[in-house]
Amino acid sequence: MCDLQSGLLGHLQLLNRLRTILAVVFLAGPLGGCDDAPPDADVSTIKLPAAGVEAVGDAFDEEHGGWEFFDGTWEYRNSGSNGILAQTASDLGRRMFPLALWTQHRFSGTDASVHFKPISGEMDASGGIVFRAQDGGNYYTVRANSLEDNIRLYTFIDGRRSKIASTRIPAPALGQWHSLRVVALGPRIQVYLNDTLYIDHQDETFAEGYVGLWTKADAVTEFDELTVRGIPAGAE
Repeated sequence: MCDLQSGLLGHLQLLNRLRTILAVVFLAGPLGGCDDAPPDADVSTIKLPAAGVEAVGDAFDEEHGGWEFFDGTWEYRNSGSNGILAQTASDLGRRMFPLALWTQHRFSGTDASVHFKPISGEMDASGGIVFRAQDGGNYYTVRANSLEDNIRLYTFIDGRRSKIASTRIPAPALGQWHSLRVVALGPRIQVYLNDTLYIDHQDETFAEGYVGLWTKADAVTEFDELTVRGIPAGAE
């Protein structure tokens, strides 16, 4: 009887240890191994049609009324002799997501690119493009992070963020300019960093909407040369 009790006690202790390990893993969130492999070199790339596409851009040389800002501190300023748009708040909490929406244009098919320079951040140091945004709480965003060495695609639905694709990348260096590009046509979405394709994903959450810019938490980031080619919403 004593041997049986001792054996049962040992099994219970093992189960308790396993529960503790699983709880730690759950609370820690997604692991690096959850990142997707980058697309194969021979993957077909998305191209918008030649006809029926509108081309717009903003070099941020001067302030105008076409933007709506959510959270953070967004400032037009100079970087050298060049005008830029910067998110400068460095005291925001981890669950804050500064957002700038360009509300003059709505697109379904979208090819958007921007230059971004991550300046600083202890919790986050990222720059992102928003696309197919309905408002400040419902949109796609893709962002590259200098601190986490990854590029990720998220949905925001009623302000709640969900990761839908992620790939490991060489960390975008702080204090240097990088190019970020997203191409979306129908449900297919492709994401480039510095002209390299890292994400090829399909999702049908949002079909059309605004383009914008995005950061997270205490990331101070500069943006320049936003260019967009898109199929105007409702024109298909």
